[in-house]
Amino acid sequence: MDHLAELKEFARLHGRGQGLTEQHVQAVLSRITGDRPGDPHSWAQVWTAEGDALTQGGRPLDACRHYALARFPHHGDEDRLPAQQRCVEAFDTWRRDGGNGIERLEFDHPDGTLAAWAAGLSADRPRPLLVIMGGIVSVKEQWAPLLPLFARLGFAAVATEMPGVGENTLPYRADSWRLLPRLLDALADRARVTGTAMLALSFSGHLALRAAAEDPRIRSIHTVGAPVSAFFTDPAWWSKVPRITVETLRRLTRTGDDDELRDVLADFPLTPSLLGSLDIPVGYVASSRDEIIPQSEHRLLALLLPQARFKVFDDVHGSPEHVGAMRRWLVLSLLRARLAGRRTPRTG
Repeated sequence: MDHLAELKEFARLHGRGQGLTEQHVQAVLSRITGDRPGDPHSWAQVWTAEGDALTQGGRPLDACRHYALARFPHHGDEDRLPAQQRCVEAFDTWRRDGGNGIERLEFDHPDGTLAAWAAGLSADRPRPLLVIMGGIVSVKEQWAPLLPLFARLGFAAVATEMPGVGENTLPYRADSWRLLPRLLDALADRARVTGTAMLALSFSGHLALRAAAEDPRIRSIHTVGAPVSAFFTDPAWWSKVPRITVETLRRLTRTGDDDELRDVLADFPLTPSLLGSLDIPVGYVASSRDEIIPQSEHRLLALLLPQARFKVFDDVHGSPEHVGAMRRWLVLSLLRARLAGRRTPRTG
């Protein structure tokens, strides 16, 4: 599959996940003939034009969704960078005008900066923290509209991004998991971080599992198609990974070619001993036809994690044909883990 065909295939999946109709996505894709910056018929310019029209029509959240596709899979050229900026601005307009209680957070880090959207934070009445993080192509604006829902469910909810994605300027490395304990430290005065839950999708699920092995404040993890070990090490599987995934990982890790990327990723696998140390609830959604994450990943977790639960959909990566069912399962997994955390051992 060539680059543009692969882009269009992934757009159908991600557009569905953001609530765009298949007919609308197909209508936009039919006008895209290339991916060269500066071309008015290119990927980024056509999607950006759709977002601009929605902005002018007073529909900032819908505009945000189109800008998110315009900058897909990453904001790595002169057309995608302004799309990324407009994505953030459109969401900011929506949350300011909507009275939904969402606030913006910005954090400094020794290796860069990151931002987040949040709801339910309070210094006076701190709630258990929920951190929401997407994968290597998902910006926080895709998940942030759900923040008021999680606040109503009793969480202090924060949506942010993986290193290298969106407004996160950090490089993606084997030690990127350290970002999560730093984030918990920064939120400790407005949330109950000792009861943190992670809704960490795809590659951020890997970060969450690694961080939980070191930080006992992470009390549950809920993920979809997270890599664990074989994705990073199996050469037979790697040869089948979509080029968009490979190219995006090269950009996030700041590596020059595939060989250098493979060398860097060799430090990412989670060992059986590390995984075996995780005695916390883990909810994992797998897709039986996942073209990115091998099936062996969730099978390995099933062997090593005593409190893990799994849901398998007959779908491709991210289960885009089952978005509603997947979200319901994840929310139930999250609430089940919180309820379990409230129980106290019986005495006598």
